[in-house]
Amino acid sequence: MPDLKTENPVTAIPAAAPADALCHFEALLAYETDCWDVHAALERLEPGFVLLDVRSPELFSAGHVPGAVNLPHRRINERNLEAYGLSELLVVYCAGPHCNGADKAAVRLAQLGRPVKKMIGGIEGWKDEGFEFAASELT
Repeated sequence: MPDLKTENPVTAIPAAAPADALCHFEALLAYETDCWDVHAALERLEPGFVLLDVRSPELFSAGHVPGAVNLPHRRINERNLEAYGLSELLVVYCAGPHCNGADKAAVRLAQLGRPVKKMIGGIEGWKDEGFEFAASELT
C-alpha cells in the first residue's frame, strides 16, 4: 500500500503554465528530432538534411543508419564540411542516450555556424524502433 503521507514526486513541483510549456517544447523540437521522424524523412526523395553518424569509423562500419555519412565528432571542421552548403541542416547521432558524442558534434557544428539537430536515441533508438541498418567495409 502506498504511503499517503509522503509527497507526490510528480505533483510536488507544479506544471508550467501552458504558454510556458508551449515555448519549452517547441524549443526542444528546434534542437532535436527522433529516430521515427528521421526514418520517415529518409524515405522521401529529398529528406531535407544530411545525416551524420559521429561515431568511430569502426562502429559506423559495423552498422549505421542507411544514408548516413560518417564524420566522427573529433573530425568536424570546415574542411570536412566543404561538401555541404552553409545553410544545409545537419542531423547528428551517436551511440545513444548514454553517449554525448552527438552533443559534442552539435556544439562544434553550431560553433562553425551550421544548422544542426540531434537525433535523440542514437543508434540504440534506431535499433529499438526495429529499423534496418546498413554496414560497410572499412577502407
